[in-house]
Amino acid sequence: MKQYDFDSIVDRHNTDSMKWTVGDGELPMWVADMDFMVAPEIREALQKKLDHGIFGYSVPSEAWREAYINWWDRKHHFKMEREWLHFVEGIVPAVASAIRKFSAPAENVLLMTPVYNHFFYSIEQTGRKILESPLHYDRGVYSIDWLQLEQDLAHPKTTLLVLCNPQNPTGNIWSPEDLAHIGELAVRHGVLVLSDEIHCDVTDPDKTYIPFASVNEQCKNNCVMFVSPTKSFNVAGIKTAAVCVPNPALRGRMWASLKSDEIAGVNYFALQTAITAFNECENWLDEALKYIYANKQTLSEYLKMNIPELKLVHSEATYLQWIDCSNLPGDPSTFSAFLREKTGLFVSAGGAYGKVGLNFIRINIACPRRLLSDGLERLKKGVKLYIESVNESRL
Repeated sequence: MKQYDFDSIVDRHNTDSMKWTVGDGELPMWVADMDFMVAPEIREALQKKLDHGIFGYSVPSEAWREAYINWWDRKHHFKMEREWLHFVEGIVPAVASAIRKFSAPAENVLLMTPVYNHFFYSIEQTGRKILESPLHYDRGVYSIDWLQLEQDLAHPKTTLLVLCNPQNPTGNIWSPEDLAHIGELAVRHGVLVLSDEIHCDVTDPDKTYIPFASVNEQCKNNCVMFVSPTKSFNVAGIKTAAVCVPNPALRGRMWASLKSDEIAGVNYFALQTAITAFNECENWLDEALKYIYANKQTLSEYLKMNIPELKLVHSEATYLQWIDCSNLPGDPSTFSAFLREKTGLFVSAGGAYGKVGLNFIRINIACPRRLLSDGLERLKKGVKLYIESVNESRL
């Protein structure tokens, strides 16, 4: 029996929400947070913290470390050690800190594209060079182009690979064999792997993600992992995450970098959020994943029946769906802007995720079904208007 409500729509206008700071009549389905109420267990735990009434400085506790250790051991069969973990405010600043520490200006940081857009900014702002290593794309399915990847890893200026595991926006869950081969190639060519695993728990109900460091000793000793409950439990605004570094030599350098960059300060509510999420909210997550998976099926069927010009890319993880618009006439890279202007549907333009993403859009389906239905109707209308506009321009 369902315990939680994912159907009710919570009005997020005028709440300083990044996602919902939009124009009148616009429907945002872009940035990666859910439109579901946070689990009541988390809300109750934070209310107790609030009622205490003093919001002083906090430090990571043993309960915080144990929550991470127990969750990854139970859910992902990977036993972390307490000294491997360090609190950080967020994965994005922690990745940027690692890029500064483990590479030098003008060196290459490799991205397997299409991939999370903020990585590009982090690399550019630290004075490093982006090297895109495109994934192989064939009839709606992404896979790793091993020849291209090894060529890019072997480049003399490539020192880091930022891995997205699972992949955002394609939704790929990398297999143990894939991860082992990535790890072997990285070690062979002297490249350190920075593995962003923030979407690790947002998988289809029958799918399982594999932590990069769990694959073998080679992977474990040549990586820095970034993990967080924020995507899984919809608490991104709390700013709570962790860096996991099994290799003691890398760990010392990473800890020094986090300290010097001053991104390890603990928000008063951050520790309790993570502790409660991992210890008490597994049932909420299981139900949320079933709801999201049903939304994915709804999206897939709707596109097939009503918008055959668009093709949904096969995915097994994340609530972010990657849609191929290459069959649209004209220049499909302009479609997302046209869609927002004409229908108010705000989705992410694919070009932000690498050059290979220009003819795609990314849409967030972690929302009540009524909002999804609204979005799909707007998408259908937008495609019709876009095709008519292109055809008229050709007359």
